[in-house]
Amino acid sequence: MQIIKFEETDSTNTYAKQNITLLEDRSVVHALRQTAGRGRLNRSWIDLGGDNLFFSIVLKPSNSFSHVYSNLTQYASVILCRIIEKYGVVAKVKWPNDVMIDGKRKICGILSETVIEGGILKGIILGIGVNLNASQSNVDSIPDRVATALNLEIGKAVDMDSFLNEFIQEFFKGYDEFLSKGFEFIMDEYLSKNCFLEKDLHVQVFNDVKSGYAKGVNTNGELILQTQDNNDLILNIGDIL
Repeated sequence: MQIIKFEETDSTNTYAKQNITLLEDRSVVHALRQTAGRGRLNRSWIDLGGDNLFFSIVLKPSNSFSHVYSNLTQYASVILCRIIEKYGVVAKVKWPNDVMIDGKRKICGILSETVIEGGILKGIILGIGVNLNASQSNVDSIPDRVATALNLEIGKAVDMDSFLNEFIQEFFKGYDEFLSKGFEFIMDEYLSKNCFLEKDLHVQVFNDVKSGYAKGVNTNGELILQTQDNNDLILNIGDIL
């Protein structure tokens, strides 16, 4: 496994995309600071300082895209919950892959990007940001989101390298089996950690908002919303508002 560390970069995902042909499968790109970190739906990922975690994993499972790759962020969210729980904090998943504390305060973000050239899959990049060490005033300053950091939850500083190493080991321990079995490999654990089911939800899907009762998640990891006319609406992308 190749681990590349930077004091500062614009975005670990951007670096990985620009160097995808040079990077080995299962490479990890880690930066102490990001100047242009990105989240889902083109949001900026706020850099809370050098004691927080910003990294990207480069995955090259095959030369063609498989539907199971769409669930890699959900797999990563389950692994993040496992690691956070080792610190005595209960973590939950908000569909599809946000990791939350108390179902309200966001602590992790995951962004997946796929690189395809000439019809050939060059790689999948999983960008992950984890708030490990931050002041309350800093997390309160994040716009449009209620956030937290792990140090605020446990009352002491968190060692960044230890957290990263634990995550990498746990991620790759089940990675090959996940690729073989897909979302069903993590489905029970994912559902047990959910904080969104059996609620009335509004979900941003590009420029539209879909509403309904969160009835379940299917074996593809898609959200099932029951609409007012009792029809099932299946969403494979979106952001719960």
